[in-house]
Amino acid sequence: MQFNEAIKLALQSLWANKMRTFLTLIGVVMGVASVIMVITLVNGANSYVSTKLSGYGADVFTVTRMAPVIFSAEDYFRYQKRKIIRIEDYEAVRDNCTECAQVGAQLSKSTNVVYNGHSSNNTSVRGYTWTMLGLNNVDIALGRGFTQADDEHGTHDAIVGYDIVDNILGDGDPIGKEIRVDGIPYTIVGVGDRQGKTLGQSQDNWVAVPITTYQQTYGYNDSVNIYARANGNAEVMERAKDDVRVLMRTRRHNAPGTDDDFEIATNDTFLDIWKQISSLFAWVVLGIASISLVVGGIVIMNIMLVSVTERTREIGVRKALGAKQRDVLLQFLIESATMALTGGAIGVLCGVIVAKLITLIIGFPTTVQLWSVFLGLFVAGATGIFFGVYPASKAAKLDPVVALRAEL
Repeated sequence: MQFNEAIKLALQSLWANKMRTFLTLIGVVMGVASVIMVITLVNGANSYVSTKLSGYGADVFTVTRMAPVIFSAEDYFRYQKRKIIRIEDYEAVRDNCTECAQVGAQLSKSTNVVYNGHSSNNTSVRGYTWTMLGLNNVDIALGRGFTQADDEHGTHDAIVGYDIVDNILGDGDPIGKEIRVDGIPYTIVGVGDRQGKTLGQSQDNWVAVPITTYQQTYGYNDSVNIYARANGNAEVMERAKDDVRVLMRTRRHNAPGTDDDFEIATNDTFLDIWKQISSLFAWVVLGIASISLVVGGIVIMNIMLVSVTERTREIGVRKALGAKQRDVLLQFLIESATMALTGGAIGVLCGVIVAKLITLIIGFPTTVQLWSVFLGLFVAGATGIFFGVYPASKAAKLDPVVALRAEL
């Protein structure tokens, strides 16, 4: 039997038993759809996070009291025992880091913003030094950014994200309007460009005020996050980090040989942590999806065994006419693989559709890559072949005399 004829017979068999085919393939469809959906979501998230982080520049690093991601309660309590980073530490880094081209500091909290009876919820209020907009790659769409005078005099000027403009300010020019943040009046002098969403959460729901004003309002006991941009290439970046580490250890009286009681992180640090988390998530879900594939494979094997029983006479006739064991084996393996690949193709389509629906509904980024489609089809085909070997082998080993006699 020719290869294309075996595929044709397999498809005819599938079409002739539509309900049985659907029930047979549902496990494979679910498994492959899960694989494609997870890979698509993880790839999209990785690409999006990488793009966002690269926007800060590879030459920017941060100095914080706490680690970027905390994996245990033990680590959390250990970090809580550290001294806070104060504005004076930022000033020391700003004035003494010779390899730093630019240094800034940031504080933040969530609160409500009110304008003319309208209010926002969970708005991020950020205390910025005048250099932080550049370090965070926030461009000003309207108005102006902060100046050094805003820092020095603690002005009540504010820069807002577009969620504030769209949701509470209404129509008209936002520049010059007065908003209230925790009851404190601020005059809008600038609007940041649209940042969009990250993992479904808007990045435009924020208000920035001068860091001196922020501390006058909320106190001086919150730990400051320091941002610094190195003055050149990767080698200069390392020297800048070493400079800052020495300055911070000296100011915080870290004894020689002891660990730093602060964290220095680059974009690569955040990206590596994110990839570890996303990979762990992917492997867990893929492990669950593999159960569906195993169940689907077992169902395929059982259906193929039924098919062998139903087609005993056909096998006997073919072998009596000269078909060899490998011909019968190949026929049933092709049927099993075709059945699984059909389920795999449907699963790929379903996985992509579900992933895109998630993007449409909650804004979670997705990226469909060609290799993941081929991987889904390969996994489906491999499942069909693996679980089709036993039924195919059983069919191939049938004695033609016994097979013909069984139908008499």
